[in-house]
Amino acid sequence: MKILLPGLEKQLLFLKKNLDLAGLNILVIGAAGEEIAKQLSLESGKITEMIVEDYDSLINAKLVCSKSDNVNIRIMDFEITDFEDSAFDLVYAQASISDFRRNKIVKEIKRILKSESYFCLGEVVKLSENPPVFVEEIFESSNLDPISSEKLTKYYSGRKFEILAEDDFSDTFKDFYSINLKKLASSKKELSDEEKSYYKKLLNRISHESNAFLKLGADKFIGFKSLIMKTGIKEGK
Repeated sequence: MKILLPGLEKQLLFLKKNLDLAGLNILVIGAAGEEIAKQLSLESGKITEMIVEDYDSLINAKLVCSKSDNVNIRIMDFEITDFEDSAFDLVYAQASISDFRRNKIVKEIKRILKSESYFCLGEVVKLSENPPVFVEEIFESSNLDPISSEKLTKYYSGRKFEILAEDDFSDTFKDFYSINLKKLASSKKELSDEEKSYYKKLLNRISHESNAFLKLGADKFIGFKSLIMKTGIKEGK
């Protein structure tokens, strides 16, 4: 099982260690979460829902999950989903909501979670309140708005989540970016000149971020933390 997201496989293992997933209705938020969704469907014994925000991610996810009947993939805006109130027992998000819409997305997650249900979250975090310019450029190019590491639990506690468990998986970033560079080198060989031109901006961003992390010391300023949280009892429930 290869999960090509910050945190790699560690967040999923962290969740399985701390929570019995049998029988839970589960939603996975974010692209590249296909292997996570397949594993969660096996653990829960139920169909896992997964949402992505763009057509390319939808096609890729459907391809990866083509042999799995237990993952239902749809395209939706994360801050305005089509799900009914209190639809899920668990929402799982790994490196998919650390952007400028965080407040709206978290509000939507609370809407679609049942009373006394669970939210497993992994966020890219700042390890310094004043990171250098090249780190800020990484955040900007990736549309990230990371919270500082020490303020993450306070942010979610302030939104009425009970923190059940937390862990730091910042050490996965070097492996994550090393894998990205290898995949980038491999994909460049397979792409036509036209495709290279089309994906030039994306390829350059991946290369820049990976080299910044591996060679310029971005690991001193960028981290990754995971939380398992529980919602309270909803009004009227």
